[in-house]
Parts: sequence; structure tokens; C-alpha cells
Amino acid sequence: MSDPPRPTPTSPASPSPASPVPTIDLTRWRTGDADTRRSIAEAVDTGLRAAGFLLVTGHGIDQELRTRIRRTARTFFTLPATAKQPYATEVGGRGWLGPGAEANGAAEGTTTPPDLKESLSFASEEPTGVPSVDAEWFLPNIWPHQVPALRTDVQDLLTALRALSDQLLELLATALGAAPDRFTRHTTHPTWGFNINWYPGTQTVGEALPGQFRIGPHTDFGTVTVLDRQYGKGGLQIWTDPAHGGTGWQDAPYVPGSLTVNIGDLMAHWTDGRWRSGRHRVLPPPPDAPTEELMSLVYFYECDPGTRVGDLPDSHTYLRGQLDAINTQGTS
Repeated sequence: MSDPPRPTPTSPASPSPASPVPTIDLTRWRTGDADTRRSIAEAVDTGLRAAGFLLVTGHGIDQELRTRIRRTARTFFTLPATAKQPYATEVGGRGWLGPGAEANGAAEGTTTPPDLKESLSFASEEPTGVPSVDAEWFLPNIWPHQVPALRTDVQDLLTALRALSDQLLELLATALGAAPDRFTRHTTHPTWGFNINWYPGTQTVGEALPGQFRIGPHTDFGTVTVLDRQYGKGGLQIWTDPAHGGTGWQDAPYVPGSLTVNIGDLMAHWTDGRWRSGRHRVLPPPPDAPTEELMSLVYFYECDPGTRVGDLPDSHTYLRGQLDAINTQGTS
């Protein structure tokens, strides 16, 4: 599957004047002098206070690996529903989230039609040795036999994304003036989720209902989310609050090869609200490009089960409640 046409890239040095999302070069962060690192930390703080989003370059995540995963996953998604049904799961599980399985707007308490997407969903699986924790958060992943190459490639990507997420948490801690391990001391055996989201055109999902999106408006639930997305007219939008100088909904900036990073609810609580959990949505297939097809690779990083995060006594009690809220198929 080839990428759709891309816009002129945003400068890697700074966001466009209209965008509250800074572009952060991790190579410069790792190798820069004190002044360079201070400038980057200040840009991170400003961006997360305004919108909860960053664009990240210099991340080292292999582009060809990401391309292979998309190609292999598309082979699965385009199978007949009867072939995918044995892998069906609910939100928070492992396997295939079929059409209508999820309604992200419900996490905000909004009644919305189901999201116009399908997903292959994976999550943390290496046991902790605590039976009650493992039974809820560390279960084996499900790998479709029709696409055997997917397992090795996804596992390689997950290893890289875990390391990158910890690097990002160290950067965030530094941006707050805290010790670099302020957050990573709580990611020794963390939970995480990984979705391959397929956004087909109207020929597959039909015309969008009123208030229906590829993904409805919401914030993510964890610490940081790392998103590898494709540019499209029916793509990602971010929210900045007009009551705090924002402009409402706007298209997310895009830099080819970059990753989009946003913080979730746990990080917002961890910073006592200094940083905003990045509110966002994915538009439905656009009327002037109804056959547009996009695919996103999304890594949701969290923390060790039971971590006290800000005013939340238990991080994972909160996470479970939010996952249940967006599940259209009952309580998981």
C-alpha cells in the first residue's frame, strides 16, 4: 500500500506559525550541548502545555520495518470477515477489533456512533509472576496465522518503541526540571498497548453517520503515545482550547518520517495538570476523497501496574475504567 500524496514538510527546526506542536529532534537532544538541550526542553514544555502534542524526528525507528508491517497487516484486514472472526476481541484484549467494536468518544462521556475503523490489537504479555495482575494485564498476544511475517516485524517494532518511550519519558522529566528517572523508575515492568488501525474508504465502511469519525474525539489514557501515521484528508486533528488561547480543531502538522507523540491522561495527572492530555480525533473518509485509505501504527505506553500517579491512587484502576468506557461490546 503506497502512501497518499504528502504535503510540503514542516521545517524540522520549528512548527509552522499556526501550529502549537513543536518538532523535536532527538538526535540533537542526545548529542547537544547544555544550551541546545535547554532550548529543546523548553519547547517540549511549551508544546505540552498548549496541545499535549510533539512531532519527533531523529528517533531511529526503521522506516522499512514500518512499511512492511503496514503491507502485511493490510493483507489481513482485506480478508473476508469470516476469516478474521476467529481473532475477534474486545477493547483491551488481544486480536482483531472489527467494525463497530470501539467508540472513543464515549471516554469523554459523549454518545457517538462506533468508530469507522478496524484494528489489530496487541498488549503487554510478559508475566510479572503476580497471578491477579497477569490475568488482567499480561496475557499472550494473538498472531493471525494468515500473516506469519507480522509477528517478527511487530515484535521488533515493539522493542524499539519501548526503548523510545523511555527516552521520551526521560526527556519529559528533564523538561519539568526533575531527575531523568522521575517517570522511568515506574516503567520497570509496564503495561502497554499497540494498535494497527486500518481506516478504509466508504466502499468498505459506508457513509459516515452524523457525529461519526474514524476515531471519535478523545484523549489517550496512558503516559505517552507514539504514533506513526500517514497523511490524509481524513486524518488526524488536534484540539486546542479557545478558552486558553487555542483555535479549536485543526489538522495535525505532518513531517514525513517523523513520529507524532502525545501525552495521555496519566501524564496529565502526573504533572498536576501542567501538561494537557492531547485531545484528538481522526476524520471520516472525506467527501472529495471517499476511497482514501490510511493505516496508523499506535503505541500506548503506560507504567507499572498499581503506580500512584498524581491524584490517582492506582493508575490501572483508571486505565481499566477508560477502556471499558469505549468498548461497545460490553465490559471486558
